[in-house]
Amino acid sequence: MARIDDLIHQPARLQVMATLAALEPDAEVEFTFLRKHLGLSDGNLGAHLDKLTAAGYIRARKAFVQRRPKTFCRLTRSGRRAFEDYLDSLKTIINPQP
Repeated sequence: MARIDDLIHQPARLQVMATLAALEPDAEVEFTFLRKHLGLSDGNLGAHLDKLTAAGYIRARKAFVQRRPKTFCRLTRSGRRAFEDYLDSLKTIINPQP
């Protein structure tokens, strides 16, 4: 049986990972884009980003843009690999080979 990554499998984190995986490998998005795109609160998104960051799946970069603090997020290489493995696991479950 294929192993599902429980960290990614949680719905909000799956949405974060899918959104970031759709970007070019080194592209990043701003926290407020993710919050609006996913319909999450600041606290909820922040908690999920913390878990994904602790696992090494995403990197959060803080910067000042026009004197305002901003947080930018992107997948790490290991995060992209983990997401691809997650998708492969789902495919194996959906379409098992005898």
